[in-house]
Amino acid sequence: MRLISFGLVALSALGLAVPGNAAKLSISRIYIEYNSSANDLGFHVSLDGEDWKSLKILNPSGASIFEVTGKGPYAQLGMTELFFEGAEPSLDEVPLAQLLAKFPEGRYRFVGTTVAGTPITGTGVLSHDVPAGPVVSTEIDGDDVIIRWEPVTGPLAGFPNGDIEIVGYQVLVDPFQVTLPATATQVTLPEEFVDSLGPGEHPFEVLAIERSGNQTITEGTFEL
Repeated sequence: MRLISFGLVALSALGLAVPGNAAKLSISRIYIEYNSSANDLGFHVSLDGEDWKSLKILNPSGASIFEVTGKGPYAQLGMTELFFEGAEPSLDEVPLAQLLAKFPEGRYRFVGTTVAGTPITGTGVLSHDVPAGPVVSTEIDGDDVIIRWEPVTGPLAGFPNGDIEIVGYQVLVDPFQVTLPATATQVTLPEEFVDSLGPGEHPFEVLAIERSGNQTITEGTFEL
């Protein structure tokens, strides 16, 4: 799911000096996840860096939108990875334009400090280009469960009309998951996994992942 990482840029535009010995986050991403079945949308963040103890995220205008500081042993030992999901309100209740205005497109600066007192920085680029949801179907052929989807080539209806480039698809049938290249249009579930499922209806998700990292989920079910 975490396919895209972005380059780092200087923070001088914000008036923040970055020493030459500043550490770099290896991952600093902010992206949109939309669930086409539930019609809800959220802004997610993932980052990775060595031994940081405090970190904040600045939006393109320089305003802080997130801040975290380790206490006690986390302040002494530091942290590495962090992933969190923003709440995902329904677009039936919160208009899309209102949500996108809260998170404008552009560069988001990740600025922090390591346990050694060294600055650590990164940059994530947020796009409002959101792919359409995959159209999914299933086939049960003997012991084979095949999940199929139609290739996604454009944006969601009613969303900004950007150029969409799919870089992969992910299929989830909890706890099984697999990420496939953009050329894939189906997956056959492993026989051993299918054998572990009981009779009845089983939910699944197919995610279309855009080059920006934005992703759209379509939910479906199959019955054994």
